[in-house]
Amino acid sequence: MDMMKAVYLSGHGGNEVVHYGERPKPQRQPGEVLVRLRAATLNRVDLYMRDSGAGIRHSLPLIMGVDGAGEIAEVDADEQLLKPGQRVLLYSGKTCGRCEFCQHGEPVLCTSMQTLGEHCDGTLAEYIAVPANMVFPIPDDFSFAEAAALGVNHLTAWRMLFTKAQLKPWETVLVFGIGGGVSLAGMQLAKAAGARVIVTSREQDKIDQALALGADAGICSATEDVQKRVMALTGGRGVDVVLENVGEAVWSTALKCLVRGGRIVTCGATTGDQPGADLRRLFIRQLQVIGSTLGNPGELQDLLAWCAQGKVRPVVARTFPLAQIHEALALFEDNRQFGKVALTMEG
Repeated sequence: MDMMKAVYLSGHGGNEVVHYGERPKPQRQPGEVLVRLRAATLNRVDLYMRDSGAGIRHSLPLIMGVDGAGEIAEVDADEQLLKPGQRVLLYSGKTCGRCEFCQHGEPVLCTSMQTLGEHCDGTLAEYIAVPANMVFPIPDDFSFAEAAALGVNHLTAWRMLFTKAQLKPWETVLVFGIGGGVSLAGMQLAKAAGARVIVTSREQDKIDQALALGADAGICSATEDVQKRVMALTGGRGVDVVLENVGEAVWSTALKCLVRGGRIVTCGATTGDQPGADLRRLFIRQLQVIGSTLGNPGELQDLLAWCAQGKVRPVVARTFPLAQIHEALALFEDNRQFGKVALTMEG
């Protein structure tokens, strides 16, 4: 049996259950593509899977990693769109193609979706075999780490802003927790679409970096009242859209920052998932609360078209070799980075 280097979980807990070592190299089946992975990035779900993985059906050992990019190593001889050596990124969901959601063009809602690094082996490895419809060519001037970052965070932010919130160029967006993957991606995409963007963080240096990248205003939540500052920045009106993945700690403030009829789109709850609903505010001000996660392959194609035109490029904060997974996880878990933490599988 051929073997490869990979990062895998042997159980649940801390970094003691995260191992760098040998795992069987996947065998490509007809209709699949074998990808020689070159880079992947860390996402919050990697920590969740390490810590418990509760509610996600999986078996151990499990190769970690949700997004990734690399080169096609093997493909069916009669494949028309893909060829060996082609640089590609991965869509992270395996879908059935048969349920009502897949057949209505919403495979991200597939009732039997299997997500890489969650339900099945992921991308922190030298190779992965996936269905051919899960790989997408990447822009020539993107590094593998930059391309990998698009597959989860930027795709999630794209769906939140453009599919769910239906963002318009003249609108104002409030992004909580700038520096994290989805928040930073959302800021970049909203600015590229022509919107005005206000960002928040508890760390002034992250605010400064966001302003340098194009944010219109920043609010340091450790020293400023976010709601009062938002109202001052919008002439007492409030923002049209809130992009949020923090959860309980900011939920009440987020609702209070919205203009009448405004939309809040959420894709996570890192500080808790049971905030007060504030129903009176919701119905009196006719606010819209919208849930979202990941995105569809078609949305990924649209995102890649923007990238090819130079409108968006992910920020990669640090890059580690795959063998240094514990160091990478420690940095990521402490939330010290501004941008993505990437791992490379060179060699």
